[in-house]
Parts: sequence; structure tokens; C-alpha cells
Amino acid sequence: MNILSSRLSLMIALLLSAGVAGAQDIQKPGVNSPTSFAIVVDQNTYSQAKKEIDSYKNAVEKDGLGTYIISSNWKNPEEIRSVLKKLYNQKQSLEGAVLVGDIPIAMIRDAQYLTSTFKMNQKVNWQRSSVPSDRFYDDFQLEFDFIKQDTARKDYFYYSISPAGSQKINMSIYSARIKPPVIAGKDKYQLIREYLNKVVIEKSRENKINDVFISTSHGYNSESSNAWAGEQLAFKGQFPDLFRPGNQVKFFSFLNETFLKFNLLSALKSKDLDIAIMHGHGDTDIQLVNGYPYVSNPQGSIENLTRYLRAKVRDAKDAKRDVEKVKEGFVKSLGVSMGWMDNAFDPKVIEADSIFNDDLDIHVKDILSAKPNARFVMLDNCLTGSFHLDEYLAGYYPFSGGNNIVAIANSIGVLQDLWPDQLMGILQHGSRVGNWFKHTAYLESHIMGDPTFSFTANTDFDVNKAITGKNSVAYWKTLLSKPDADLQALSLVYLARLLDSKALSALLKKTYLNSPYETTRMQAFQLLERLDNADYQEILISATKDPYEFIRRNAVNEISERGGKEFIPALINMVVDDYHSERIGYKIRTTLPFMDAETSKKQLEDQVNADRLVHFEKSKADLLKLVNYSEVKVKGIIDTILDKSKADKVRLYDIMTMRAYRYHQTIPALIQTVKDQTNSDAIRIAALEVLSWFPRSYKKQEIIALCKEIEQGESYNQELKKQAKKNIGIFL
Repeated sequence: MNILSSRLSLMIALLLSAGVAGAQDIQKPGVNSPTSFAIVVDQNTYSQAKKEIDSYKNAVEKDGLGTYIISSNWKNPEEIRSVLKKLYNQKQSLEGAVLVGDIPIAMIRDAQYLTSTFKMNQKVNWQRSSVPSDRFYDDFQLEFDFIKQDTARKDYFYYSISPAGSQKINMSIYSARIKPPVIAGKDKYQLIREYLNKVVIEKSRENKINDVFISTSHGYNSESSNAWAGEQLAFKGQFPDLFRPGNQVKFFSFLNETFLKFNLLSALKSKDLDIAIMHGHGDTDIQLVNGYPYVSNPQGSIENLTRYLRAKVRDAKDAKRDVEKVKEGFVKSLGVSMGWMDNAFDPKVIEADSIFNDDLDIHVKDILSAKPNARFVMLDNCLTGSFHLDEYLAGYYPFSGGNNIVAIANSIGVLQDLWPDQLMGILQHGSRVGNWFKHTAYLESHIMGDPTFSFTANTDFDVNKAITGKNSVAYWKTLLSKPDADLQALSLVYLARLLDSKALSALLKKTYLNSPYETTRMQAFQLLERLDNADYQEILISATKDPYEFIRRNAVNEISERGGKEFIPALINMVVDDYHSERIGYKIRTTLPFMDAETSKKQLEDQVNADRLVHFEKSKADLLKLVNYSEVKVKGIIDTILDKSKADKVRLYDIMTMRAYRYHQTIPALIQTVKDQTNSDAIRIAALEVLSWFPRSYKKQEIIALCKEIEQGESYNQELKKQAKKNIGIFL
């Protein structure tokens, strides 16, 4: 069979299997590799950038990865998903895809439990309350029910997560977007052409990881110095060579400079920079870096306060409030002089304040000006990866004209307490970015740029072959013995898929108790959590004293998710030993309200005392006050949930609280509410849905029993049965 007829046969087969109405042009790989890669592009983009896309395909294949080019006038996301699934199931199985140009965007609903923290009311604007996610294209175990196409943005397609599929993310392939944001003076096709030319050149270069920086911004992780130190120690375990002469690793903190953004932009401009990991808060068009300076001298304090007052006075004027009354209010409440606000409307002062505030953070214009050269950038911020918008900050990194190839970012708000550096050490072994990413993604996580990009391996170990191959238990156990933190962690990930639960539990427990590597222990801890057995209960208590702050922090979080009395002594012991760790102290204060109040108070009395601490009285009093307040609050929530004399709106507000706050004490009331047929459907469905947010609760068996009763019972409607099935998928 000649190449033309082979290509035509594949195209026809895919069209028939997908049931697709529109024509698709599918160019087969020119390399016979164990796995394959797909460039999915809309027809207009392909016609405008054919030379560059063809060159990109050739460059990927020079790396030994057979590549398809699939072009069409795509009508909806299902067309693409169907083609990718077909290629995934072929002998030369698809390992990843990149979506180039104008590719339909799946807006996912009813799946907030698959995000790290997103909990927006879905009754508000659908464009805001849905999750733009390419898990639609890369996770074939998830199933989706089509809802509608957006009337204003025709490229938005809304889907609900179906209970028929998995309720957990387990990416079948990796995916990425090559989608330029709007840049004045350049059309999107020009930007794609320039980017792909850059990628082709970069792929021809040898470039080991030897220059990295990590930064942390104000407000991130409670500005915890112990969290920041812990990440640095763990990173040394992941990338030991970076800490040897001849290499460079920098750590930037917002405390270093009043305007740290200029240091960061300068570092990003370095032509030698390989990786930049940037922690902080953000939005679609901004990376927040600095707040007002932390100062201890009177003059600096006065400058901060007067700048704050001027901003508030201007806000009052913009809101058409009585400016003089606002000023008088500050004089009375803060005891400041009226003169501190007199120059609020002086044009020169307004300009100076504006420049000062602008210099605190990184804006789109800063990225366009700096032209970042870091090949790999992780933006650990909210919303910077909102690729469904015409202008989204992460998109300016690869398309600003510098040498950046890949930006990792989030399409919605993201949790602070994530593990952003998870398995990142495998990049030094030549892992393709996509092969790393598929182990770590949430619903909102995305790669902007070429997912096949890789750094030159520093050893002869083929990590891509390890990830994409079908390897044995013996293979992974051999790799587990290598003195490399993240290769060991990677081994645990795959052994968790191959071993029976008893053997796996023993291995994970042994690894956790004996590994000197922070990230290997964290991986073992995370995998043990999924088993949720006696070994994990033991390790969870041990983890509260782990040397690695991130493990201790996760231990507190897991205690809050479980809520059992048996964990309270260890939790209170952390008040004694670890309350100075800012983020852990914060986590303890947010966890105590979820725990049994009487046991918590007793442990506070038994442990937080003069035998163990000095000058502890205020902290103890504050914690006891918190527990007492929460006890009354939770009783009030339970009463409201069960009170059918109250309006549904009032009851629903308290029910939905459990989506964000794990008050295990409310579970019996929620179960009773679901069972009570005299409640409205809205109340019963809401109560059943919020129970899905307790998958690790000590009362989870009661929830599972309820869901099985609903699935099998005749007195429950189809909507309740659907939610019950989804809950079981989340729990099991």
C-alpha cells in the first residue's frame, strides 16, 4: 500500500469510527516509534502556518516520536476527542497531543471535586462558573454529557461530568495548547509561525538543566518561612547537581526587595535560564509579587499608612461618597492627622502612587517588554492560564519573542497548598514535559506550548520509555533502588498500579519510614492516603512530626479531611511543637472546628500547659475560644439543615457550606435530610452532593451505605440516583 492510500484509509476509518460530519485530513507519522504524538490544528491555522507546522512535526520525529498532523474545520470538541481516542487505541499508541490555533474549548461543569479548590456557585454566569479544561481531550476514563454551546462565544462548549465514567483524573495522554493571546501589531498566525520556528531551533540544541530560580510572593502559603525553607531543602534532593559548582539555583522572596518584579524579570531575561518556578497569587492579567513594604522604622510605617489612606480617599470619591466624612472617619478610627490625606488628589502624588503600585506586580506589558528566555516556566498562581480568554497572562510567556517554550498555568483559581514541584526531578532525565505533567494535573492545569519539549538528559536512563512502556514490578523495583529522589517517587506511582494493596501498603510504609528524600516520602504518603488503611493511619500520625514542612502541613490537612478523634492528640501536639510554622498554625486553626469539641478541649488542657510551654496562655485561650465558638456554630448549622420550617434558601446556604468546610459533625443530619421525602428535591440533592466532599471522612461508610441504598431503592428519583452513583465513584 503506498503512502497516499494508507493515509486515505486511516482518514476514512477514523471518520467512520467517530461518526464525524466534517472532513479531516490526517497525516500519518513518518517514524515507526513505540508511541505517537498528534498535532491537532484547525484548517485555517494549518493553511496559514503549514510550513512551520510541518517543520515542527519533523523536529518532534527527529527526537524519535512519530507524529500525526490532524487538521479540520472542527465543529465541536467531540470530533477531536473521538479521533484522539482512536489513535490511543492503535498499536502505535498515542502518548500526547498539542492543540494548535482555534480549537473548541470544553467548559466543564459539575466537576469541582476534580479541581484543587474551585467551588463557585454554578447558577452564576456559566462562562465564569465552568472550568475550561483540556482533560476533555486527554482523559479517556472521564465521561461527559453535552449541555449546550455558548451563544456569545461559539468556541465554548459546556459539558457535565457523567457518573458513567471515572470520578478521578487519570490522564490517558498528555495535552497542551499553542494558542497565542492578543498582541498589538501581530496576528495570531504570525505569532504561531514565530513560536514554532523557535521550538524547532530549540529542539536542535543540547541543554541540560543547570540554571533555575524559584520565587515566592506576598500572601503565598501564609508567607511561611518554614514552608519556603522546606521547599528549598526538598528541591536540593530533587536536583542535587544544581547545588554543585558550575550550576546555578536562585531563590527569590518578596521580602528581598520592595519591587521584586524587576529582579524576576531580569532573571527571566537570562539566555541561560532553564526553569523558573513562580509562586504567588494572580489573575488573568497579573502576577502579584509584592505588597506594601514590611518595615520597622517610623518613616516607612507612615509612608505605608498615608499611601493606604490616599487610596481609600480616592476610592470614596470614585464611589461618589462624602470624601470629608470618610477622612473624618479615619481620623477618628486610626488617630491619624487630617493632613496625611490632604494631598490625595495632587496630580503628582496620584502619579507617584500609581507608579509605585504598578511596580509591585508583573503585568502583561512587563512580560512583553522582558521577553522571557526561561525555557520552562511554572506559574503557580490563580487564573494566569485562562486560555479560553483572548488575553491571558501565561500565553505571553511563549509568545512574547523570547526563548520560552513552555508555561504551566491554571485556567481558574488554584489551591495554595499544592505540591507544585511534584516529580519535577524527572525533567533532568530528559522527560518530555507532557510525560511529567500527566502525573500531576488537576482539572484546571494546562501546558501552554510544546508538550514534547525536553531538556537534555543528564544520564543514559530513558525516562520517557519508562513512562510510556508496559514495565514489570521487577523493573520498577529496580528503579526504586536508584539514589534519585524523583525516580524513586516515579517508581512508587507505577508500583501502585501493579501491586496488590497488601504488598503496596507494606512497600509504601517502608519507603516512608526509611527514605532520606523529602519528595519520595511525600509520594509514599500521598499514595498511602489512597489506600486509607491501618498502615496509613499510623503513618498519618508519624507525618505530623516529619522533618519536611510540606508533609507536616499535608498531615494536618488529611486530619481535617478525616475528622476522627484518634488524630486529635497528634494535632494538639503540633500546637506544642510546630505552631510557629505559619502555614501549619493556620491549618491547625482551620482544622479544629471539624474535630470533636470535647476531645479537642481536653487535649488542649492536657498538652498546652506550663509543663511543656512558656508564655502560651493567649494562644491556648484563643484556641479554646475557637473550639467553643465552632461547637455552637456547628450545632446551629445542624439545626438549620433539619428545620423544615425555614425557607429552602436559608437551609441551602448552610448545606452548601460543607463544600468548603468539612464539618463531619453534620454528616448524620445531611444523611437524614437526603432520606426525608418531605424535603424538597433541591434540598435533598444539595445534601447528597455536599456529602461527596467527605470522601475520606471517618463517617464515609455511612455515606457509601446511603448512596448504595439510593441506587438500589425505588423511592429515589433519577437525579438522586445519578448523584449517588457519582458519589460512589468519588469515594471508591
